Amino acid sequence: MLRDFTFNEVWFLILATKWTVILSLVAFVGGGIVGLVVAGLRVSRFRTLRAISIAYVRFFQSTPLLIQLFMAYYGSAFIGLRPDPWAAAALTFVLNSGAFFGDIFRGSIESIPKGQWEASTALGLRFLQTLRLVVIPQAVPLSLPPTVGFMVQIVKSTSVASLIGLNEVARTATTINTITFEPMLVFGTVAAIYFALCWPLSLLAGRLERRLTASRSRIPRGVAPLEVGLNEVPHPAAGASRL
Repeated sequence: MLRDFTFNEVWFLILATKWTVILSLVAFVGGGIVGLVVAGLRVSRFRTLRAISIAYVRFFQSTPLLIQLFMAYYGSAFIGLRPDPWAAAALTFVLNSGAFFGDIFRGSIESIPKGQWEASTALGLRFLQTLRLVVIPQAVPLSLPPTVGFMVQIVKSTSVASLIGLNEVARTATTINTITFEPMLVFGTVAAIYFALCWPLSLLAGRLERRLTASRSRIPRGVAPLEVGLNEVPHPAAGASRL
């Protein structure tokens, strides 16, 4: 028996949105951590580590998210595991997001002038110390706009998880549509919900990009923060010349 599409159905969709938001946050945080590790391996001096990270990134970027989700949910049965839809979706989105975040972070790290690495080596810093103290603090502002922008893609991609039974907003909308048969109202409401989630993130990404462009325009061309600091330190020979 069909029923009308009322505020109760809208409320069910709003309640289901929390699972979309939670899955997006898990993918964002977990993928960000994985992405940092991948980016570190991509700029490593060891060829084996670089090869492993490149293979990981190419696999997840070159295969559909839906296939990855099916592999995690259905394929895990071949090794004796039977994850629930939530665990399979969380794992898939973390690994998939980590591959893209890894490329974003790698690009930001490699955009730092080579002189920063050389200056750090001259100061006696090791590779990990250079990353943590010199390179990453400069790379973070560069990576913020594309990172926030990719968050929009994560939110929209969570609808794929409905195909393995995760009761997020897209699956809830499909269920409601079967009992109301009002696809325009149901999926129109879902589109409005996704818009309300993604539009502020798009605005934030644009604002961060404009602020980054403005801040970089105030720095003299070719001069990097660490180089400025080194230039302010008097050379030992300068003191000797005045004696």
